[in-house]
Amino acid sequence: MKYLSEPRRSDLFEIKPAPDGAGAYGRQGVLLLNLGTPDAPTPAAIRRYLAEFLSDTRVIELPGWLWKPVLYGAILTRRPSRLAPRYASIWMDGGSPLLVYTQRQAQAVQAGLAAKGLDATVAVGMRYGQPSAQQALQSLKEAGCERILCVPLYPQYAASTTATAVDQVMRTAARMRDQPELSFIKRFHVDAGYIAAMASAINHRWKAEGEPDRLLLSFHGLPRACVEQGDPYYRDCMQTALALVARLGLSPERYAVTFQSRFGPAKWLEPDTEGTLKAWGRAGVGSVDVVCPGFTSDCLETLEEIAMEGRDAFLEAGGRQFRYIPVMNDAPAWLAALTDLIAQRLDAAPAGGVAG
Repeated sequence: MKYLSEPRRSDLFEIKPAPDGAGAYGRQGVLLLNLGTPDAPTPAAIRRYLAEFLSDTRVIELPGWLWKPVLYGAILTRRPSRLAPRYASIWMDGGSPLLVYTQRQAQAVQAGLAAKGLDATVAVGMRYGQPSAQQALQSLKEAGCERILCVPLYPQYAASTTATAVDQVMRTAARMRDQPELSFIKRFHVDAGYIAAMASAINHRWKAEGEPDRLLLSFHGLPRACVEQGDPYYRDCMQTALALVARLGLSPERYAVTFQSRFGPAKWLEPDTEGTLKAWGRAGVGSVDVVCPGFTSDCLETLEEIAMEGRDAFLEAGGRQFRYIPVMNDAPAWLAALTDLIAQRLDAAPAGGVAG
């Protein structure tokens, strides 16, 4: 019978030496994971992005029969057109700020690891949109990476950000016959390098332009129900804030911690960022600086919601000076801290489990 005849030679059965730099446990890869972005600041691209984002049950924890009519009705028919000019106002030559800065971070980490003598391939994957986490993981696998460290670029852990990124990686791996060894960084909310990089950026601004009356630390919001059900996000945010203000040497009356980007009718974490800015303006607080320690790349929620809408809210309420201090983006201190954070996980082989 034909299938019992002598098998043809195939590369699959040729024994080849392991690639240079692979070591006993295989070549290392690093997957930087971020939220995602529309492909363009257009209603059509934004609609595609929102449809994927807001269909994630980690993000919207409502039954499909209740949520889908709202999503495909009022939200996807109206919201993309309203968001298009807002995205256009922050768009960069290379794309959205979130994508541009995440790619720059990947390039810096690749170079930084090489300078430390660590041979690792770095890729960028987005939970929603392009380049997808699936594509990035497959590209690392095709590059010969047998061990892949996945790094969700969220300092504070939340099921709606970190966990859903991990879910997507694991779903992709579940379809692979030859799976790579996967490990994850769960959070880095009080990492010394990250805190020092943020403090350095703030102090640099203050030395050049003077200190404000108040510093506002604005984190992305989360429904209270998520925290009540066990999500550690609120605790992580407060620990980040305490570490940062301690590094800055601020007394309690000089700062506040707030939460932005409320969505829908549910009760969210408080106090609210916009409400606090308005209250400070009415109370006679003259100058405010705002930082967003929960973001590692600027995006719509920082550049438009805070730097534009937040500024207008404060000034219209009576404030005199509003300054937004950009997040870490491609600041050298942050790139060095991120490289160090990753290098610590790559030193030991094999890398396994969830660090955090």
